[in-house]
Amino acid sequence: MSRLRFALLNAAHDGEHTRRNFRREFDADLVEFDATDARLPEHTDFDGVVITGSRSSVYWDEAWIPELVDYVSEAADDGVPVLGVCYGHQVLAEALGGRVAGMDGFELGYNTVRHDADDELFADVPESFTVFTSHGDAVVDLPPGATLLAENEHGVHAFREGHCWGVQFHPEYDVETAEDVAEGKRDRLGDARVDDVLANITPEAFEAACEAKAIFDNFLAYAEGVKRDREAAAAADD
Repeated sequence: MSRLRFALLNAAHDGEHTRRNFRREFDADLVEFDATDARLPEHTDFDGVVITGSRSSVYWDEAWIPELVDYVSEAADDGVPVLGVCYGHQVLAEALGGRVAGMDGFELGYNTVRHDADDELFADVPESFTVFTSHGDAVVDLPPGATLLAENEHGVHAFREGHCWGVQFHPEYDVETAEDVAEGKRDRLGDARVDDVLANITPEAFEAACEAKAIFDNFLAYAEGVKRDREAAAAADD
């Protein structure tokens, strides 16, 4: 079987960290598209689609956002495995018929999330796990038919609908990214809270958060299975 080929829909307005992080985590060929510039694939002929985080909200009145949502909906309809991370999780929820809204507060820093579903995306991830979070929006209504997979006191942190998964947290973050993201929240959250978050970005916290990186290998394995099944079906038709 040939190497997997994923569409990386980069919704970050400054994609340097995002590009580095996802390319490190996925053992696949990533074809990157700048979603914020409405540069999206002209087809869904990929082994998987990955939607990244962003400082935008899915309900903002910006022309590129509904185009991204529509493309993700098309990919899902075509049976392509999809993984949305943070903003990508929210885009996926909207694309599948769910709803996203602003939170009363803002979740930032290393926090604990719980999953209790027997789902392959969370294989080898402890039921209670540490992850870096940064979001002021949340999925408030799951898409029809979706299964809640993970949550904490701030709301939904993962769901699945068929071959599509969304995770609100950032398993891809390294320490440099976590620090830069926290620094960028000073105007919104104030120095005291940001300083507290920065003080807790430690090697120990990062090491604990690395347990959640298993979801990348698990998504890769799922996409490999889908590709293998499709190739076998195509060979049988010949």
